[in-house]
Amino acid sequence: MPFSRALINGERWPDEAGAHVNAHGGGVLRHGGRLWWFGEHKVAGPAGNRAEVGVSAYSSADGLSWRREGVALEASDDPGSPLRRGCVIERPKVLRCPDTGRFAMWFHFEAWGQEGYRTARAGVAVADLPAGPYRLVSLIRPDAGQWPRGEPPADCRPLSEAERTLMESRSHRGDNMEPGDDRLLWRRDHAGGQMSRDQTVFADPAGGAWHVRASEENSTLHVSRLRDGWLGTAGDYWRVFPGGFHEAPCLCRHRGRYWLLTSGCTGWAPNAARLAVADRPEGPWTALGNPCQGPAGPHGGPETTFGGQGACLWRHADGRWIWCLDLWRPGDAEDGRYAWLPLEWEGDRPVVRWRERWEG
Repeated sequence: MPFSRALINGERWPDEAGAHVNAHGGGVLRHGGRLWWFGEHKVAGPAGNRAEVGVSAYSSADGLSWRREGVALEASDDPGSPLRRGCVIERPKVLRCPDTGRFAMWFHFEAWGQEGYRTARAGVAVADLPAGPYRLVSLIRPDAGQWPRGEPPADCRPLSEAERTLMESRSHRGDNMEPGDDRLLWRRDHAGGQMSRDQTVFADPAGGAWHVRASEENSTLHVSRLRDGWLGTAGDYWRVFPGGFHEAPCLCRHRGRYWLLTSGCTGWAPNAARLAVADRPEGPWTALGNPCQGPAGPHGGPETTFGGQGACLWRHADGRWIWCLDLWRPGDAEDGRYAWLPLEWEGDRPVVRWRERWEG
């Protein structure tokens, strides 16, 4: 089919075969002169909110014409496989490790048949080529047996029996979290590893790579160094915005500082984005409020991130940072839409405005 010179934000985006690009909650990697877009392959209806297919891969030379490269990580028909169809595979992100030359895929994993998001693991897979196929390496609770950096030594101790009983009596939803629970949750999970829900990975231009995740029942972000090969965490992690309830982390480095875009925790419903800045990925981080400005688009205004939620940040060849949003449709998951919006720098911070078109 003929291609327009732009894609309409919030509408269906055709790939080179004319089908809607099916790469939700995704990440974008630049490699080999092409952009590689990895995301959740969703099927129609609410069943599409679980992994019936796996992780899709697309590539493009210009960011507008997307070629489907197949399923990079497949959901399995084997009922004994941890990636059994009907599990949850969300927010896949791929990095190329310069030391090994291999591609590391990280994603949020929830087990088949599990109610809610109780599994809260990070999935790690590896491939020799960007399109895969990716081989599952591990499904982990990160940083097991490690205490967070920067916390008072008096807090770095296992829960008492009374504290453990207290924690087991609570559901730990955002609407009923008790003051101080966040300080008990990372102690609760010390031995088995920390929870990992919404997540991203970030290759630092200054060296190394990082994993950023919603942890502690979504109440607190954790930032971990990745170890050699970028297939696991190194045991150093930091707690960011304890008790703040952030999701959808997206991280970049610009002008020598680190910028973090997140959302609040309102499920599929959009909310106001959040911006923070730090001099190092581990922080300390300073909250700067909502970066979205200007008039509303057709799907919402700045107070609801224009109807979307962040998936990733990637750097354009011209130096711009592009923030990729998902406009979720949980009742018909495959029909979720996209909006790609550039960060616009005003003074010393970025702002985001709605644009009708993504023009590459």
